[in-house]
Amino acid sequence: MPKPIKLAVAQSHTLDTTSATLAALESTATLAARRGAHLVLFPEAYIGGYPRGCNFGAAIGARDPNGREQFLHYYRAAVDLGDTPQGAGGNWIDRKLPLAKGESHRGDGTREDLERIAKESGVFVVTGLIERAGGSLYCAVVYVDPEHGVLGKRRKVMPTGTERLVWAQGSASTLRAVTATLNGVKVTLAAAICWENYMPLLRHSLYSQNVNIYLSPTADGRDTWLPLMRTVAFEGRTFVLSANQCMRRKHLPNWIGGSTPTPAKPQALSPTQPIRGQRRRSTVTKTPDGFEICWPLDDKEKSGNKEAETADPVSNGNHETDNAPVSPSTTSDHPGGKRRKSIVIETPDHNEICWPAPEPHARATSPASSHRAITFTNSFDNAIHDEDEEIMSRGGSCIISPLGEVLAGPLWDVDSGENSLLIVEIDLEDCDRGRLDLDVAGHYSRSDAFKLTVEGLDLNPPP
Repeated sequence: MPKPIKLAVAQSHTLDTTSATLAALESTATLAARRGAHLVLFPEAYIGGYPRGCNFGAAIGARDPNGREQFLHYYRAAVDLGDTPQGAGGNWIDRKLPLAKGESHRGDGTREDLERIAKESGVFVVTGLIERAGGSLYCAVVYVDPEHGVLGKRRKVMPTGTERLVWAQGSASTLRAVTATLNGVKVTLAAAICWENYMPLLRHSLYSQNVNIYLSPTADGRDTWLPLMRTVAFEGRTFVLSANQCMRRKHLPNWIGGSTPTPAKPQALSPTQPIRGQRRRSTVTKTPDGFEICWPLDDKEKSGNKEAETADPVSNGNHETDNAPVSPSTTSDHPGGKRRKSIVIETPDHNEICWPAPEPHARATSPASSHRAITFTNSFDNAIHDEDEEIMSRGGSCIISPLGEVLAGPLWDVDSGENSLLIVEIDLEDCDRGRLDLDVAGHYSRSDAFKLTVEGLDLNPPP
């Protein structure tokens, strides 16, 4: 029977600078070592940062100069590991790439810092980071062995949604698993980053390599993430570690929340966040099926112009639709069909809730309204919780067994301290026990009927 292995997941959040984040990573690795961990996983984009809420001033057919400045901040926060834009693979890992004259290493020294941290702590470090190579950014994961240094690095092959605006696509060849020895036990490990886990063929490429420690750094803090991690563990008969950041608004760098790019004219609906510390005022239009659409006030409305106050934001003042019935909820306490003023509260999952703007003792009293009356007796500031403490991502880090059992987590709303570190002791042979009845890349695969090939990737288990 092999020795037990202790695996750790760190629900850590990015700090204001790369040096501060690396220092925090070192402290966490030291803490994990003190608690007996042999491997610790950090979240997606932990070093360099996940640009939550940013749109970089981009819309279809338009780019805003302020958005380019925002991207410049993000580009500078990324780290240079000394790799090439195409990815040099083994030549980069083995330090065979040429050096600049007078330099002892390639890149900005982050690789060397990570290797030092792993060596001094004695913990195998796996961390998400934003890698700068050439003129592009990559969402990457690096594997750092305390004895041998960097064993491998992979880049996210499919950025999700608007991540594609700022992250390039990594090569599928970087999906190669690596082997290591943890507490005298040989393990095979590999990473799938965030929504790559929703790609069945990508998951299968890792199962084919006989991975028994499956690493899932993520930025997804929703309730749906845990069922996916349990599925992956059960499907692959592997231990699954998932790490996410718990982020409060106060943790966001100033360049994310401190300035809002100005949209190009004519102004369309803007997905930009309000400037930190300010709430945008708006009007509300209620659709026939009961949903409310929140529209920002234009300059005339902000100055109290009566004509603008009664204008329909959908038609931009065109009253050809004035004969349409007006919802009581939009005319409550505003005779004549005027649009009520409102405030917008953004929830952690980026949905907006629209509330009537608070006036002293104001009450929604329309008997025709299907909504219950709401009384505002407090000030605007008291009506909204301290926005600095607003949670942007709840976390949800967890560790799952090869039979899909939750061994630790999910960890919600914890952003720092010893409680943000999950540690479990495992028996690696549980992976083999699970393959009695399910081995999706082996005896259960029907390899005579189904085959998978990945460009540039050897699907055989690594030696």
